[in-house]
Amino acid sequence: MQDRLNEKVEEIFTSKETCSREPGGSPARLHDSRFVRSLYLVAGFVALILGVVGIVLPVLPTTPFVLLAAACFARSSKHFHDKLLTNRITGPIIREWMEHRSIPRKVKRWVYLLLVLSLGSSILVMPSVWHQGMLVLLGVILITFVWRIPVREPDTDA
Repeated sequence: MQDRLNEKVEEIFTSKETCSREPGGSPARLHDSRFVRSLYLVAGFVALILGVVGIVLPVLPTTPFVLLAAACFARSSKHFHDKLLTNRITGPIIREWMEHRSIPRKVKRWVYLLLVLSLGSSILVMPSVWHQGMLVLLGVILITFVWRIPVREPDTDA
C-alpha cells in the first residue's frame, strides 16, 4: 500500500499538469472540479488557522497542519500554495517534506523544546493529578510521533 501511495505522489509531482508553468514553480496540480477545489481551499485555510493556533497552544502541533494546508492549497489554489512555499518560515519546511519526506534536525529540536516547555508548564499549573497524568501521556505520544519523522542530514558536498 505504501508503494502505491509513493507511486501516486511521484505521479502527481512529475505530472506535466502543474500549477506553475515556469521552471522552479510549485509542483501543484489543481483539481478538475471547481466545487472540490473550493472544498480543498476551505480545508487548507482551516488547517492553516489550526497551525497558527498551534504555535501558542501546547497540545496542537503546527507543522502537520501547515503541511496539510500546503497539500490542500496544491489542489485548490496556485496562489496560496506558492505563498506558503515562498514564506521564509514555512517554505523550507514544506519543500524539505515534499522533496525528501523529512524535516530538518533544527526544526525537530525546536519541536522537542517547545513541546517540553509548553506541556511542562501546563502540567505545573494543573491542579488535578489526573489531568497532569493525561498531559504526560499526551506528551509521550507527541514526542514519539515527532521522533518517528525522518531527519535528513544537510548535504555537505553542495
